[in-house]
Amino acid sequence: MMSFAENLRDRFRKLQRSPAYTGLVLFAIVFVINIIVQTPGRFFTVRNIALIFTKNTPLALVTMGQLVLMLLGIIDISIGVQMSFVNVVAVMLPAYIPGLPLPAAWAAAFAAAIVISLTHGAVVAVLRIPPLLTSFCMIYIVKGINLLIMPKPQGKVPEIIYRSYDANLLGFIPVSALIVLFCYLIWAYVRRTPTMKHVYAAGGNERNAYANGINTTVAKLKMYVLEGVYVAMAGFCLTAMSAAGNPIMGESYGLRSISACILGGVSLAGGWGTMACALFGSGFLVLIQNSVFQLFNLLPRLIPGFIATSYWQNLVSDSIILLGLVATVFTNKAQAKALKEGFVKQMGRFQNVKF
Repeated sequence: MMSFAENLRDRFRKLQRSPAYTGLVLFAIVFVINIIVQTPGRFFTVRNIALIFTKNTPLALVTMGQLVLMLLGIIDISIGVQMSFVNVVAVMLPAYIPGLPLPAAWAAAFAAAIVISLTHGAVVAVLRIPPLLTSFCMIYIVKGINLLIMPKPQGKVPEIIYRSYDANLLGFIPVSALIVLFCYLIWAYVRRTPTMKHVYAAGGNERNAYANGINTTVAKLKMYVLEGVYVAMAGFCLTAMSAAGNPIMGESYGLRSISACILGGVSLAGGWGTMACALFGSGFLVLIQNSVFQLFNLLPRLIPGFIATSYWQNLVSDSIILLGLVATVFTNKAQAKALKEGFVKQMGRFQNVKF
C-alpha cells in the first residue's frame, strides 16, 4: 500500500499535469495578497465575500460560456453583447407588452439567447465560416438589435429581483454564489456525457476526430447551445446587479472572459481545459483588481501626500494580468511537452512487453 506521503506526492503530480494547475497557483497567490493587503479581519467578513460574488458573478458565468467554446478552439468575442441582449430583452419586453408576467419575459430572453447562440453556431459549424470573423460580425448584429430595442439606458427591475440577488441565504451564503454553483453543476453533468469526449477530441484535432466517426458539427452546435445557457444566466445576473437596462453594458465582458480562460489554463488551440480553469481565471481577474484597489487606498495612509489616479491602478492591475497571461502560456507549453514525453515513455514500455 502507498504511504500517506507517497499518496500526497502522487496527487500533487496529477494536479501539476491538470489544465487548471496554473490558474490555481495564480489564484492562490492573489488570494493571499488580498488577505494581506485587506487584513484577514476585513477580508473574511460576510459582507465582503458577498460583495465579491455579487459584483463578479456575471464575469464568472460568461467565462464559463466562453470556456465551452474554447475547448473546441473557438473564441467568441461577441459574448459580451449577447449578455447585453439578454439584459435588454428582460427589461424592455414587459414595457412593450403590458401585462406580460415577468417570468414570461425572462423565459423569452433565455430562449432568445439560445437562439442567437445556435444561429451563431450554425454559421460556424454548418456554413464553415471562420469563428473569429463570425463573432466579429455578430457584435454589430446583436449590438444593432440591442440599440433598436433600447436606444439608451433605461427601464427598471422589480425590487424583489435585485434584493433577492443581493441576499444571503441563512445569513452567510450569497445567492450569487449558489447561482455559480448551479451553473457549475450543469457542467458537471454535461462533462460526464459522451458529447464532451467528442468536444475534446474535436478541439484537439478536428480532422482526426471526424476521421474516427465523430460528428464534429453536432458537437459544435451543442456547445453553442450550452454557451447560450451560460450567457443567459450571466445576462440575468447582470440585470439583477444593475437593476436597469443598458444596451452596451456587457461589451467589456467579452475580452475579459477570454483573458480569464487563458489565465485559468485553457489552451487557445482547443482540447485542453476544464471548468475549474474558468473559475480560477475569473477569480484571479477579480481579486487582482480588488487587491490593487485596496493597495492604492492603503498607500496614502502609509505615505503622506501620496496621490495616484485610477489610471495608475489600471496600469498596475493590467500589467500583472499581462504577466499572468505570459506565465500561463509558457506553463501550458511545458505541461503539453511533459504529457507528450510521458505518453511516449509509456508507449515504449508497452512495446518492450513480451507476450
